[in-house]
Amino acid sequence: MRFNAKGLAVMLCLTALCVFTAAGCARNDAQVAQTDDLSDTYVFIGKNIQNPYMQSVYEGFENACGEIGVKALYKAPDAITPQKQIEIINSLVENNAAGIAVAANDENSLTEALQKAMNQGIKVISLDSAVSKDARLTHVQQVNPEEVGRELIKAAYDLTGGSGGIAILSSTTQATNQNLWIDYMKRELEENHDKYASMPLVTIAYGDDDLTKSISETEILLKNPDVKVIIAPTAVGIQGAAQAISASGSDVKLTGIGMSNQMGEYIDSGVCPVMFTWDPVEIGYLAGYTLDALAKGSVTGAAGESFDAGNLGKKMVSSAADGGTEVIVGSLTSIKNPEFYDYN
Repeated sequence: MRFNAKGLAVMLCLTALCVFTAAGCARNDAQVAQTDDLSDTYVFIGKNIQNPYMQSVYEGFENACGEIGVKALYKAPDAITPQKQIEIINSLVENNAAGIAVAANDENSLTEALQKAMNQGIKVISLDSAVSKDARLTHVQQVNPEEVGRELIKAAYDLTGGSGGIAILSSTTQATNQNLWIDYMKRELEENHDKYASMPLVTIAYGDDDLTKSISETEILLKNPDVKVIIAPTAVGIQGAAQAISASGSDVKLTGIGMSNQMGEYIDSGVCPVMFTWDPVEIGYLAGYTLDALAKGSVTGAAGESFDAGNLGKKMVSSAADGGTEVIVGSLTSIKNPEFYDYN
């Protein structure tokens, strides 16, 4: 589905309703005592507490838990580090949480803590950014990761006319979703070498899902004359890149993954003529229903199983690229300004 400039305004208004501040959460990390009994609570562990994307994911998670009739809790570290997430997981194990849904800051570092949780009977899934297949029952995937990687390269091709170096501004080096998308970007370039012969991948930078660092990393990229387009497959990164490009007056083009309520002005101005998105609220919502299906024994997390996911309808558990399983939320959506981007 694609939107014109007028349609974007509606999208902005709707998406803005999905964003809330960490202070708006019913209970945050600091408010949970070590002695709390969480046996009636499903817990979402975000990447970091300040991240508006994670907060929107929790909104959907909380909505699902409300429909199901269980308590919801949001916990996240102050900074994007796996060690802080491990500490949170260990605390939840001690407090006997009913279920854990985690957006991982590292694919493998959380394995031991999550396996301990599962051994205690706690249902564990990952979402957004996956943990190891051995550390989860299943994973909630936004969209098909191959579609994400390939569509981003195709958009970069359109923006440059097939000529000019590509830079990628990712979140962290350990982010499994980012790394999988980048892998498919590379495959698209390699498998269609003739088409992309004049579009080398110049460099990959990391903004650590921090707005200030994403801006500074973009400023460095803009000094490289070979870079003609930046792909930022991260909501914080694309916002930082847009701010840096806009402030510099550079003609380097930008595309990536973002939240429409944050990127509207840059789409309108042509700094980011096209970007891709999905509804983060739906990711959290599906995660809540997935945890509940596991807790009630409706599914075990094996490929081929299906369960009811509230207003998202029936969802199927399928095989994932890492050898585990996943449940996919939906399809990729593009938002474009046809004045600057008129490709289908």
